[in-house]
Amino acid sequence: MARARKGAARTKARRKLLREARGFFGTKSRHKQQAKVALWRAGRYAWRDRRAKKRDFRGLWITRITAACRMRGTRYSVFINAIQKKGVLLNRKMLSQLAIEDPKTFDSLVAMAT
Repeated sequence: MARARKGAARTKARRKLLREARGFFGTKSRHKQQAKVALWRAGRYAWRDRRAKKRDFRGLWITRITAACRMRGTRYSVFINAIQKKGVLLNRKMLSQLAIEDPKTFDSLVAMAT
């Protein structure tokens, strides 16, 4: 019996790889080996940046709350410490949204904290 070779399976695997690399620049979207390397790298960056995104957004929210607190004559650290001691269960994302969209509510939070 003749040895079975990978003809159809290999073609299917290559097509799948190149389909995933569609849109990449140059040979990375057309050649199997280049596409494979580019996909590994893209996967590593995607994995890293999904985690970095959380840090970046937290920094953005803290910056927004800091600016809102300074406009009202208090500091961020004092404000956060005071509302935590009062038992306010709003996270930084919600506090930054309040500072932007509903300044009156944020004013009342600052008044309660000081």
